[in-house]
Amino acid sequence: MHVIITLPPPSTPPLCRKPKLTDRSIYPSSASLSLSLSLTMFTLSATPSTAFLTPRISPSSLSSSASAAYSSSPSSSSRLCLVSLRWRSSACPCLFSTLKVTAMAELVKDTESASLSPIQCAEKRETNHSRTFLNATTEQELLSAIRKETEAGRLPSTVASGMEELYQNYKNAILQSGNPKADEIVLSNMTAVLDRVFLDIEDPFIFSPYHKAMREPFDYYMFGQNYIRPLVDFRNSYVGNHSIFYEIEEKLQQGHNIFLISNHQTEADPAVIALLLESTNPHLAEKMTYIAGDRVLTDPLCKPFSMGRNLICVYSKKHMNDVPELADMKRKANTRSLKEMAVLLRGGSQIVWIAPSGGRDRPDPATGEWYPAPFDAASLDNLRRLGEHSAAPGHIYPLALLCHNIMPPPPQVEKEIGERRMISFHGTGLSVAPEITFSDITASCQNSEEAREVYTQALYGIVTEHYNVLKAAIHYEQGLNASTPNVSLSQPWS
Repeated sequence: MHVIITLPPPSTPPLCRKPKLTDRSIYPSSASLSLSLSLTMFTLSATPSTAFLTPRISPSSLSSSASAAYSSSPSSSSRLCLVSLRWRSSACPCLFSTLKVTAMAELVKDTESASLSPIQCAEKRETNHSRTFLNATTEQELLSAIRKETEAGRLPSTVASGMEELYQNYKNAILQSGNPKADEIVLSNMTAVLDRVFLDIEDPFIFSPYHKAMREPFDYYMFGQNYIRPLVDFRNSYVGNHSIFYEIEEKLQQGHNIFLISNHQTEADPAVIALLLESTNPHLAEKMTYIAGDRVLTDPLCKPFSMGRNLICVYSKKHMNDVPELADMKRKANTRSLKEMAVLLRGGSQIVWIAPSGGRDRPDPATGEWYPAPFDAASLDNLRRLGEHSAAPGHIYPLALLCHNIMPPPPQVEKEIGERRMISFHGTGLSVAPEITFSDITASCQNSEEAREVYTQALYGIVTEHYNVLKAAIHYEQGLNASTPNVSLSQPWS
């Protein structure tokens, strides 16, 4: 059966990249992207495109003191994997402009020509990688390594300044937490982060249309989890309607597909979602696939974190013509990505996170108040129809996320890659609502256009309602008392 659907532009073309290994951090072997759904028209009936790289890293041992620094975490797997989600640099807006042409050129490579398996690619990459940052044992040595590689011409000055800023901002955020092991956590995590960033400068990784989280030879998933974990104030974090996540797990086990329609706040969204579910639904978080835009796949400070997530890579519509000569390539890459998504859904048991706003939430310029960005009706309708035409049953659940304090985006959408990365220690929240079906919501609508709008507003209204409850609990310090008849808050890690 052919289904015509319109979705947002893919963020990165199909290519195989090789992951690197960091020997100073611990990488346990367990498991922001946003979607601008409104792009190329295509027919979902093709075979899947090129397979992507799925490497893993064997857990390397971390110093006992650094490992102990996480012992107070609510997670049972609170090991230092030292990684950071992509953070924007405080350097000028054109921080990575010198890499832009190279990065875009890398995106159009074709992984089909690769003769090595994904694991072999990853292992070779790790073997050839320098140990400049891994050998650092103090803050001074780590920062000195950045300057050394810059002077040697192996590290672009723009990236170097971003790395130094990221280090200082991360350090200040961890110190805010009051963790007695803050210095050890900062050094361990940032050693791993800078190592991963430098590896990508040496040997840029290219994402396939469908990217599967890389778990070996280096575990990028746990690398990201352990980087964000010390930034989350679990004492002031909450999960709404936690029992529904068990319902979702049951449906996945039955072969059904799940769509989480969510707002999108920061680059750390995937890690925050996983951390809040880590103590009760870890497999749900590891299995989740995110619709990812190209910016999180090309920024050197972001890529290592993206590599640890399951992604459908699309180019954003708003940036489709930034480089006119690459527009056609981007559209074709989007088509391949959406075909991959169709193939995934056809097999069933998929959970897909989608932000139909097409970008991150931002505060009201006048009041400074944060709220979920409006949803795009066409995007939601396309996704709904995509799910309906899959062989497996599909279910749509509204999801609200509040975590913007951890690393807020810039006030306005920026065209250049390399936005400033602010980081802080703060409470976070996640709340899911019961499944919402199109037929129930639109039964009284007169035509398809009206039905589409009514359904979109219903989903947006539910997400906003849950978001406001999380805001009352976290920002207005009402805690569990902020619960309502529709939103039951809990702290499942307690």
